[in-house]
Amino acid sequence: MKITPQKINSFLFFKLPAAFFCGVRVKELETTQCITTVRHRWINQNPFNSMYFAVQAMAAELSTGALVMMHIKESNQKISMLVANQKGNYNRKATGKITFSCNDGEKVVSAIEETIRTGEGVTFWMTSIGKDKEGEVVSTSEFEWRVKISVK
Repeated sequence: MKITPQKINSFLFFKLPAAFFCGVRVKELETTQCITTVRHRWINQNPFNSMYFAVQAMAAELSTGALVMMHIKESNQKISMLVANQKGNYNRKATGKITFSCNDGEKVVSAIEETIRTGEGVTFWMTSIGKDKEGEVVSTSEFEWRVKISVK
């Protein structure tokens, strides 16, 4: 069964309801790229009339994590995944619709191949950039993922 944006969005409802109810959604999922969106609304706002930074982090993390999930599924191996570290830079107020994109799918493939080959855990960094409707960068998030093949 192929992982699609619709399946990831259903997964959010059942497994990550905070992200779902804040409006985080996967819009596009391809081999090398994932795009997520979230719109500034009452439920995800901060006291400064913009989107709470943690909601931006959820959308950014999903743009990286969906790529990891997809490539693990395609490997037909039992592989665990975990966020080990996160860094975030917030450049301006996030209002309106914010689009997060990650183009690091090739990093995921390399890490999965290495963990399958060596049996050891592999860590790697992925970047997600959030932009507003004018194309201005609102935030940049980096996530250090760890993948490890599970012992059978």
